[in-house]
Amino acid sequence: MSSADPQGLQAFPEALSEPDAWLEPFDWYREMRDDSPVRYDASRGSWDVFRHADVKRVISDDEAFSVNPRTASDFEGLSGEGEGLILDTMLFQDPPRHDDLRAVVDDAFSPRTVAEMEPRLRDLMSELLDDALAANDGEMDLVEEISYPFPVIVIAELLGVPAEDRAQFKEWSDSLVAAASDEEIAERQQQSQQEMAMYFLDQLQQRREEPRDDLLTTIATAELDDGSKLPQEEALGMCMLLLIAGNITTTNLITNAVRCFGNQGVLSELAGDENAVGPAIEEALRYRAPVQAMTRIARSDVTLGDATIEEGDRVVAWLGSANRDERAFDNADEFVVDRAPTGHLGFGHGTHYCLGAPLARLEARVALSELLSLDGLTLADADLSPTRSSFIYGVESLPIRYDGR
Repeated sequence: MSSADPQGLQAFPEALSEPDAWLEPFDWYREMRDDSPVRYDASRGSWDVFRHADVKRVISDDEAFSVNPRTASDFEGLSGEGEGLILDTMLFQDPPRHDDLRAVVDDAFSPRTVAEMEPRLRDLMSELLDDALAANDGEMDLVEEISYPFPVIVIAELLGVPAEDRAQFKEWSDSLVAAASDEEIAERQQQSQQEMAMYFLDQLQQRREEPRDDLLTTIATAELDDGSKLPQEEALGMCMLLLIAGNITTTNLITNAVRCFGNQGVLSELAGDENAVGPAIEEALRYRAPVQAMTRIARSDVTLGDATIEEGDRVVAWLGSANRDERAFDNADEFVVDRAPTGHLGFGHGTHYCLGAPLARLEARVALSELLSLDGLTLADADLSPTRSSFIYGVESLPIRYDGR
């Protein structure tokens, strides 16, 4: 596991190595839950955990499991300028450092602050949909026209960087979450990290000289509880993390939700009923979560099920499997639009519960409410291609059809 692959997830399990298998991994999850709920995969050098109770423990028990890849026995160290910045973020730091870093931006993503953004988000989404309808005639690619640009514009505005840079944002983000299946992709990921670091280094310096009302200024001028400034490496890493997490996962949440609604024939049922959209989003988060796996490192020898996981071993917790576990959810392999599931792990759990969950939920609700205003909205027939990432789950494009607005 290198710093270019801090999650230790870039190698797919053999069962998911083909695109069709990653598009629908749920039969494999069920087989693993039943037959090998905790198993060691020697080819990847990691443990896999599949049942809801075990997955929840792995991602929640900070005493037994660390998020810091540097604690893994197979960690290879750092090389290359900017390559290790993502490791200096809250995503890969345990308490108390995690708590210090999260506190810098916590207020910006609180439910109260996010709720105040709704009018702006509705304006943005309405403009995007108007532009998409003007550019297309009865059919469009949901990802290209809506699911990708909407969250990117939102996080760009929050950070305070020019919206015209969003195409570059997508290139960097897609590169960093791609499965590093060969040396060329790994080199591209290192280059993307370095380019992002230089970009944000310049933006942060601008904010120190001329503060503005944006997240970049918050990060550039942050003081920690002990009165110290946020070190440059951690400030850069935080910018990179917010950029990636702020658009990639929400893009796939919106797309996966529309895919769920269309496949289950509930698009017309949800249209005009905004109260029903929120619970339906929660079911989509359970049924096709945009993040399917997270990695932890055993802090000491740990017993999980019948297995003993040794200190320094890497453990992949399969959120996507936990969310389909019939031990936790009745009829878990059915999409029930009004289920309003509690206990799903679509945003994780515990200390590292997704910082941006309130914003992602609001963005999805706004986007879906606008989309559901389209007359005759349906999924178009298409061969879907999965996002080629070993932890982000979605499709590269999703054609939709409509009669009008």
